[in-house]
Amino acid sequence: MTNHITLFSKLMKFVHDSGLKFHDLRAALTFGWTLVGLLLSKTTHLSQWALYRPGPAKAASKERQFSRWLHNDKIRPMLLYSTLVKHALKEWTGDRLFLALDTSMLWNRFAIVRLALVYRGRAIPLGWTVCNSKSAVVHLARYRRMLVQVAQVLPEGAPVVLLADRGFMDVKLLRVARQLGWHFRVRVKSSVMVYRATHGKRSVKAMMPTPGGARFFSHVWLTEQRYGPLHLALAHVLTPNGYEKWAIISDEPVDLTTFDEYGLRFDIEENFLDDKSAGFQLEESQLEDAMSIARLCFILATATLYLVSTGTAVVEMQKRDLVDTHWFRGLSYFQIGWRWVQRALHLGEKLLSFPWLTHDPDPEPAMASLRQFYGPGVRLSSIEVI
Repeated sequence: MTNHITLFSKLMKFVHDSGLKFHDLRAALTFGWTLVGLLLSKTTHLSQWALYRPGPAKAASKERQFSRWLHNDKIRPMLLYSTLVKHALKEWTGDRLFLALDTSMLWNRFAIVRLALVYRGRAIPLGWTVCNSKSAVVHLARYRRMLVQVAQVLPEGAPVVLLADRGFMDVKLLRVARQLGWHFRVRVKSSVMVYRATHGKRSVKAMMPTPGGARFFSHVWLTEQRYGPLHLALAHVLTPNGYEKWAIISDEPVDLTTFDEYGLRFDIEENFLDDKSAGFQLEESQLEDAMSIARLCFILATATLYLVSTGTAVVEMQKRDLVDTHWFRGLSYFQIGWRWVQRALHLGEKLLSFPWLTHDPDPEPAMASLRQFYGPGVRLSSIEVI
């Protein structure tokens, strides 16, 4: 029981020192115990969380208290979490941020649209919205507000690059990105029409290079709306699933690094995996409405930020080998942090009580997977700059 209280106190300090404030003390305390329950039970099933909350009340009563918190309309998850994000990134001024936008489906009933900061092989949630939807393609109108909310808490003066897959390709999204002052690397479908001065229009498919080649176009305009001028990078890219045809639209001049930058988008998929089978078991939550799932995402995002911060601290203090058996770093910062929490509670070692993220290069890039070792890449025999 002492271990539970120790973890609770550290998590509450982690949250409180950021300036995050709930509408009342009971909501704040319950939030702290949701984090404890999540980290110790490794599941989002509320009945399991109840086992880690002290007190004489019956387990069923504790479970109902967690449920009431998740269904409490006074708890506005994005507003609360934005305070934590702003505090965690306060020293990142001037550093380029890569933000990945993606969607994850839950039970084929809900679409979670998330914007996340790419960080050392993973992605840390910055904002999200949960929609009742059977499709992963969600209209911009349903998540535009979330993009604006995230923009308001990012470090002042930090260049931002938005990364998004084909399902988000929409001229309206590109306009929003520019209004927010963001750059972008967005993959487009092969059927999209591209206009070039004195060359008329052609589909992206017709402009693709032969295998082994790459083509770079400057000053192109997209779709019948003639949106531009933009820049287009085309190539056959080696991914974990084999070679794929990539067409990346950018507001900045393109070259081979454009493919590397867009490839960072895959790190958000690892973040969704941490939410699900590789970490928090989101599917076990049994929640049935979008807003309660959004509040649960707030809990998961806070826990992710805490674990990644802990993993960063462990690596920087050169203690990774105490929790990671690989010669080179084989675990994500998320998993290193989680293992450290377990070790600290069992052996009485120190737990982190404040956000610890750094914009410095990763001192120990992970080498546990082929994708992480090789990364998305282009194997070229020819390059055309047009």
